[in-house]
Amino acid sequence: MPITTSQTLRMVFRSQGGTSMTISLDNPRTDVTAAEIETVMDTIITKNIFSTNGGDLASKYDIKVVDRTTNDLYDPA
Repeated sequence: MPITTSQTLRMVFRSQGGTSMTISLDNPRTDVTAAEIETVMDTIITKNIFSTNGGDLASKYDIKVVDRTTNDLYDPA
């Protein structure tokens, strides 16, 4: 019953219609910078890689690295 930790990078975009879309990536590099992530987000927007029900992605909205600790209290036999 180990305790595990993990990280998730969450990039949030706004669409032309005002809705938000999140791209989540597990275990980002520990030395990744905000500038690198912003560059990737700009590329995603510029190249129109994703489209949503709210239209094409139009702008960056938020960037977060979420730390998660899990304490596994039970493992079935």
